[in-house]
Amino acid sequence: MPRVKGGIKTRRRHKKYLKMAKGYVGGRSRLYRTARETVERAGVFAYRDRRVKKREFRRLWIARIGAAARECGLSYSRFMEGLRKQEISLDRKALADLAANDPATFAQLAERVKAA
Repeated sequence: MPRVKGGIKTRRRHKKYLKMAKGYVGGRSRLYRTARETVERAGVFAYRDRRVKKREFRRLWIARIGAAARECGLSYSRFMEGLRKQEISLDRKALADLAANDPATFAQLAERVKAA
């Protein structure tokens, strides 16, 4: 049985990784092995951080809502509890946007919570 080297497939696979490694510094963008290791590692970070991003944004929204609620004389937990009792169903993303870009509306919400 003759020996098969598979050069075309190997070259194609190498080119795929080297293309993904464009912009990396030094041998990481030029040498196949280091490029492959770096690309695979980057993929692991990308997969993980798509989930971490959601956590970080939620933390940011909570911090913004808490700061705005404190300016209105409420703690974050009291504010959120009051919204739940008032049956105002705004998510944290929307509340944080209100706190940052429309403080007057957020203050009105806080007054409704205080009254309840």
